[in-house]
Amino acid sequence: MITNETQERVTGWFAGRLPAEWQQSPADVTVDREEITVVLTIADVELAGASEAALAEARAGRASAFREETRDQRMEIAQEAQHRFERKVSWGVAIGDRSELWTHVAAPTMTRLRQPQRLVLDTLVDAGVARSRADALAWCVRLVGQHEGDWIAELREAMNAVDDVRAKGPSA
Repeated sequence: MITNETQERVTGWFAGRLPAEWQQSPADVTVDREEITVVLTIADVELAGASEAALAEARAGRASAFREETRDQRMEIAQEAQHRFERKVSWGVAIGDRSELWTHVAAPTMTRLRQPQRLVLDTLVDAGVARSRADALAWCVRLVGQHEGDWIAELREAMNAVDDVRAKGPSA
């Protein structure tokens, strides 16, 4: 299970390590067992009176330019983080209403899943709802899932509360 402390350590490290000019707002950092995903918010383009199509293309162009201009430095930061946290680092960018991931891990389970889906499966396993990722995936497929986002968040909060109580107890 990824603890709040782990998430905070990783998020804090990236906040200190990323260049200030890349951080129009704090980076969105998500951590699971295999991967750290860092999504950077960059300045939106200003095209007064532009059509939605022109604005979308301008955002795509700015995202592409940012990706190319920062590639070497992002690779260096990723190598440091991978060594420090023993997880692959993936990158993405958000600009206006556009968001894209450039690199990301597809970890094998029953199928290749992106990080948000793996986090759901890992929470179910960690909480004892399922025995394995495969069982968790089958459970999710059977479940309609309209409100799983709220339920998963509540389950994570309960697990964090249990971890906090364990941490305050006597050590073995």
